[in-house]
Amino acid sequence: MRPTELEMQKSYQMAVDEWIVGINAEKALALGQPNVREVETWEAAHFKEEGLRNKAMQAKKDYEDAIRQNLFDF
Repeated sequence: MRPTELEMQKSYQMAVDEWIVGINAEKALALGQPNVREVETWEAAHFKEEGLRNKAMQAKKDYEDAIRQNLFDF
């Protein structure tokens, strides 16, 4: 059974919320004068944020596809 439009919308919203948490975590590490260890932690947070962004973009595509399926029945 295919996921419904509502399920895709919820997945997209959850993915965006997770992405925002990742952005805020990276932002918090960007403040101040970091030392070498903190720069490495900051870079790791960036890669995590990037992964969360990709997840949100895929969820957006899936949600858009579900909308098209519902509207145009294809």
